[in-house]
Amino acid sequence: MAAAEDILVKELDKRASGQAFEVILASPAPDANFPLSPPKAKDVSLEEIQRKLDAAEERRKNHEAEVLKHLAEKREHEKEVLQKAMEENNNFSKMAEEKLNQKMEANKENRTALMAAMNEKFKEKDKKLEEVRKNKETKEGTSED
Repeated sequence: MAAAEDILVKELDKRASGQAFEVILASPAPDANFPLSPPKAKDVSLEEIQRKLDAAEERRKNHEAEVLKHLAEKREHEKEVLQKAMEENNNFSKMAEEKLNQKMEANKENRTALMAAMNEKFKEKDKKLEEVRKNKETKEGTSED
């Protein structure tokens, strides 16, 4: 802690709201050199300004190239996604068409088989009817005699 003789109290302002004091704890060190104003800007040569402008232009061009590269990659990705979607859509359409054709073929085969079975059934019935007619005719022919 600083000794009492190192402490200096100055009254700065007295107001109705209160008082303000500045308390100085010790005298500044003799070797401390604090600049009171900001350091002066060093003189910048025309070549240095031009070099900085060139560097800024180069950074701008590099940034622009990066942005264009990123956009090109994005467009390429979009093209790939669209191409893949179109291929999947085409594959789906082909598969749906094949399934439909298979179902139609199966229905056709079933219908043909059903028609053949019905024709066979009708032929059997025709044979029985013909047999019954013959039997009836023979019965009638024998009963008339």
